[in-house]
Amino acid sequence: MRDSFLSSRFGTARGLVRLTLAYAELGLGLGAVRAGEPEQVRRLVFVCHGNICRSAFAERLARDAGMAAASFGLSTASGKPAHPPLAALAAGRGHDLSAHLSTAQEDYEPLDGDLLLAMETRHLRLLARHPRFAPLPRGLLGLHCRPPVPHLHDPYRLSDAYTLACLRRIESAIPVLRRRYPGAVRA
Repeated sequence: MRDSFLSSRFGTARGLVRLTLAYAELGLGLGAVRAGEPEQVRRLVFVCHGNICRSAFAERLARDAGMAAASFGLSTASGKPAHPPLAALAAGRGHDLSAHLSTAQEDYEPLDGDLLLAMETRHLRLLARHPRFAPLPRGLLGLHCRPPVPHLHDPYRLSDAYTLACLRRIESAIPVLRRRYPGAVRA
């Protein structure tokens, strides 16, 4: 019972630990968040590890909601399709990831008005140390979810139950992002 609770809500025990640590990091001001001015945001850029699960899904949802969006992975090669189990679950929720191809961080081209939205605080720390990304405003996608969570654990190769929980969390963030960053809404 405990294992199914952990796996469906947090992905793994490590996911729960990372969530707890993310709360502590943010509470202590160590989260490497670099808030920008909402009115200056023109494009949402979703960032995760491989750009085949969380950031791919978030980009698709933002685009479907009429927002300018992009995504990239911190540790991937460009040209990989969305993770098939996640793509199937997304399709079941009405979101087509069949055209998605991953973008490696070195292939991402920052634009004026980009807001980087990472899935984990460790992603924020990597972005803060990277010379191309350090000047850009950055935050955590999960803090826009309802309810807010500072860590969206990677669903790659995890249970369908957790993957769906992760997708629902990301879905809950899109209306919040649309209201908060109207400059990213395409005319």
